Amino acid sequence: MDDVPVVAYRRKLRLDEEDLAIATPPANGEPRINDRIRAREVRLVGPDGQQIGIKPLPEALAIARAQDLDLVEVAAQANPPVCRVMDYGKYKYEAAQKAKESRRKASNVSIKEMKYRPKISGGDFDTKTRKVEKFLSEGHKVKVTLTFRGREVYHPELGKKILDQVEEAVKHVGRVEIHPRQDGRNMTMVLAPDKRAQAAAQKAAAEAAAEQAPEGTDGAPAADAPPPGDDGSTGAPAAE
Repeated sequence: MDDVPVVAYRRKLRLDEEDLAIATPPANGEPRINDRIRAREVRLVGPDGQQIGIKPLPEALAIARAQDLDLVEVAAQANPPVCRVMDYGKYKYEAAQKAKESRRKASNVSIKEMKYRPKISGGDFDTKTRKVEKFLSEGHKVKVTLTFRGREVYHPELGKKILDQVEEAVKHVGRVEIHPRQDGRNMTMVLAPDKRAQAAAQKAAAEAAAEQAPEGTDGAPAADAPPPGDDGSTGAPAAE
């Protein structure tokens, strides 16, 4: 008889441990869903994002199941926890697709490099800078490296001037991500694509092209010409 309380206690302890295991979030970081949610009441959000309010867990589960959807705990630390009605399988699939697309885009973006010299000629500067502009417009980052030779290393302001000129020349397609810094005989700067600047430049170019369009191309009638004569002439008086 004395063993009965001990057995009952051990059984209760085992059940408590099982409840604790269920309440513990999965090791893979996924949220609790449906019957794995342990809160007595939850703040419920509908499938379209509407705030339904605080509901007892059984009622929230019933609302989700009535729509053939899942109840997902999206903010476990809130009081009460926030749960949303959603198609969890579809949500996981779409999240995986977005992550895959992000990885694909990240792998396609590379860092190009363009090298300059402090005493670079104007023609070489323009050629190299056009390539930098092309790389940025294609979505690549560009590492601009300026190399000093001999006593040029004692005049870093010359290198800084070249890099400032590059920045100014490509500001319509890119921005400085890492500002110029010198490391030994090299001074480097990293440029990154600037989508806003590119969009603004394209808009300005389109507006400029519209302003320079010849009259009559927009559907406006051209200036009246004198009617032709019977012999096909324009009707203008002949010069004496």
